[in-house]
Amino acid sequence: MSPIESPIFTPVQIGPVTLRNRIIRSAAFENMAYGNKPSQDLKDYHVAVSRGGVGMTTLAYASVSRSGLSFDGQLWMREEIVPALKEITDAIHAQGAKASIQLGHCGNMTHRATCGCTPVGASTGFNLYSPTFVRGLRREEIDALVHDFGHAVELARQAGFDCVEIHAGHGYLISQFLSPYTNHRHDEYGGSLENRMRFMKKVIRRVMEAARDDMGVVVKMNMYDGFRSGMQREECLEVARELERLGVHALVLSAGFVSKAPMAVMRGAMPLKTLAYYMDRRKFWWLKALVRGFGRLMIPTVPYRDAYFLDDAKAFRAAVKLPLIYVGGMVSRSGMESVLEAGFDALQMARALVRDTDFVNKLQRGEVERSECRHSNYCIGRMYTLEMRCNHCVENLPPSLRREVEKAEKRWSH
Repeated sequence: MSPIESPIFTPVQIGPVTLRNRIIRSAAFENMAYGNKPSQDLKDYHVAVSRGGVGMTTLAYASVSRSGLSFDGQLWMREEIVPALKEITDAIHAQGAKASIQLGHCGNMTHRATCGCTPVGASTGFNLYSPTFVRGLRREEIDALVHDFGHAVELARQAGFDCVEIHAGHGYLISQFLSPYTNHRHDEYGGSLENRMRFMKKVIRRVMEAARDDMGVVVKMNMYDGFRSGMQREECLEVARELERLGVHALVLSAGFVSKAPMAVMRGAMPLKTLAYYMDRRKFWWLKALVRGFGRLMIPTVPYRDAYFLDDAKAFRAAVKLPLIYVGGMVSRSGMESVLEAGFDALQMARALVRDTDFVNKLQRGEVERSECRHSNYCIGRMYTLEMRCNHCVENLPPSLRREVEKAEKRWSH
């Protein structure tokens, strides 16, 4: 069978970095950095995805400081893990792919037991999902975090990464400063959009300085927060224009807020039985009770469809000239080609590559037209407690979880 001719499989430039094709494994959280450091599982997964044909793979959600950790299985950027990260990037490069790492800080989405301190955010408040009180950052702490972002980029260079992806969306720290829902400050970091962008601008300037001229810099941002009191499209368009002025090399356009509208990010229904089943009863007894009693009110369903962000993303394509990377519902060749035809430079996917790490090769060889992922979101339900895995890779799945998977697959499959 001869390879498929498609713009999907043509090279693309992200700043100083050239990818062999336009498919990027998105920074979906793997929960494989046990003890906040690289593991063999993390290496094996990203090597498999690279061998499977992607242009670049992204290690997810690495915190720039300990205060930014929200999971025990999350990377924490520090000197001692650089050699293990270098082993991963060397192995990725050996497969012909580029390596990226997503850098961020969770802000108020954590607990003292995980991050080692009172959680911090743009403003003082209470995080129901931990549950815990949150302290607003002081000015000197903001400057220290800006330094931490730059230092994390420098460590990423030492570890051999070609690109960094700065997480400025989904209700994590940069997003908490941007959004009026979480930013109630009365100093130069709060109030007007110009003030709310101040922390982001300081971070990006420091990141661009640390990236020099040999690393790609991508920023993941929201096109909207997904609820009335959050950021809406017009403010997000201005954020995109500002990031373009700051010189970043590409934007990843997403949406949603993990603490308020999580399924706006991922679409479909949260598998509540799966989520509750895998939670540690000793650590999360209160959350298990909430999920069982009020889960659908806390995490409402948002209908899934292929390329579900495309209509919104087109407004951003019209507003800025820098490269844009599409993410959201990329499971078919026709969907990917429609995104590229709409003027997007590359695309990201995750769930299709959780289902089958060789999906891109099969797509290019013409063996498949779309992923076998059926959008049950089982992988999402378990990733908050265990390593991310597709339900079809799990032996002896409990009957109640199997029924939940089958019901979701029947509802969302095409």
